[in-house]
Amino acid sequence: MNIVETDYWCLMLPLEWSAQQDDGVISITDQDGIGELALTTLVKESGENTEATLTELVALESPEVKEWTAARFGAFTGLAGRFQDDGNQVREWYLDYGKALLYITYICDLEDAGMDDAAIEEILGTLVVGDALSLH
Repeated sequence: MNIVETDYWCLMLPLEWSAQQDDGVISITDQDGIGELALTTLVKESGENTEATLTELVALESPEVKEWTAARFGAFTGLAGRFQDDGNQVREWYLDYGKALLYITYICDLEDAGMDDAAIEEILGTLVVGDALSLH
């Protein structure tokens, strides 16, 4: 297993997956190159998001998602949705914990939709809180 670690979160990748960071976005791909998982960490100034605020945020930022479902990975909770755009399947997660909000996307060709779903769920299932959030 490979470990991807930031100040705010950490997760483990199967050996066939690799990660790289570019402009604050961590991109994760597997050796087959079917799709890309991207994680962006946003840090709130003060206070915690309420679910109502998160619901408003997803409606504003991702209007193409018609149906959101509850999502939980470790201590991070939030909303998940999916949509199709220009021949691609796009999955999005907005996950909240303390002062961190993770915006996660997985994009693949429409014809490959679902192929990496189990692997993506497994990867996100290893998500744990990083030092910057666990130290109060």
